[in-house]
Amino acid sequence: MTDAAPATHAPALVEVRNLVKHFPVKGGVLQRTVAQVQAVDDVSFDIRRGETLGLVGESGCGKTTVGRLLLRLIDPTSGSIRFDGEDITRVKGADLKRYRRRMQIIFQDPYASLDPRTPIADSIGEGLRIHGLGSAKERGRKVARMMDLVGLQTYHARRYPHEFSGGQRQRIGIARALVLEPDLVVCDEPVSALDVSIQAQVLNLLSDLQDELGLTYLFVAHNMGVVEHISDRVAVMYLGRIVEVADRREMFRNPEHPYSQALMSAIPVPNPELRRQRVILRGDVPSPVNPPRGCRFHPRCQLRQSLGDPEICVAQEPQLIALGEGAGRLEHDAACHFRGPGAAAALEAAGVRPGRAAVS
Repeated sequence: MTDAAPATHAPALVEVRNLVKHFPVKGGVLQRTVAQVQAVDDVSFDIRRGETLGLVGESGCGKTTVGRLLLRLIDPTSGSIRFDGEDITRVKGADLKRYRRRMQIIFQDPYASLDPRTPIADSIGEGLRIHGLGSAKERGRKVARMMDLVGLQTYHARRYPHEFSGGQRQRIGIARALVLEPDLVVCDEPVSALDVSIQAQVLNLLSDLQDELGLTYLFVAHNMGVVEHISDRVAVMYLGRIVEVADRREMFRNPEHPYSQALMSAIPVPNPELRRQRVILRGDVPSPVNPPRGCRFHPRCQLRQSLGDPEICVAQEPQLIALGEGAGRLEHDAACHFRGPGAAAALEAAGVRPGRAAVS
């Protein structure tokens, strides 16, 4: 990954607005809906053509659900998803199949995502057959080319998944996702099940393929080091909501949201002079069935504790707002009452003296 950020005004390939996904909780003899798991709640973001947007957060925060909603593997409860200018939120049948050619996914577990009874060449070429693309000979050539691109040999074609290592299986999964030449690829923690030495190879492969094929990635992960390596921009999720979005360099150098600061402080840094002060969050992540009122992070927020637990954090839900613009300033949005243009008023309302070290 180079240190250069993508063009600020690059056109958006994906535009997500107010996306919501609630899963019903059934109970009782009649299996009625007794509650809702608020997996994704009012999420909005864009993915620009040709970039990699890293989506990070703790397990259970809803990031994988967001990826599956984008691909319409599951239907949203409400909100809108626009892909290349077209609203695909309620598209079904043949129209959805047409978009499926342009949107693919790399699954997390290479052991579970391949059919153990199917040779890998057939698995890679399955999408071509489903969409009726080319003759059998043309599909064979395309599969062979894709295997070569991801570092697999032609003699591997008739082998079965159990004959490959974990890294090789993930390369098969990547080839299967890319054989249809998609515009958008959702990478659902594609290296978390691999050894560290293999992770670097797969990440470098994804970067090289993005440059060669002009791909756009939504990269879902919880490993901040991986996200820093491959992403152009980073979005941080907590309990079903996005709490901060920033350019990669800005996010890792100057995280603004208290939750993002806690995530960044956990990254191991080999140089003692560059280490951040460790932020230890208290308590556990609240249940998505009954999330806290106001700011969802407030029960664990170290900033709120240092400010004397102001009531605004419980009474009002913060919105994702721009933190300011200026010459050379990189994109940076955060959802916190004490960040951005409204911070001074929020501090005054909370009875906090300006200049307090806790908010510097």
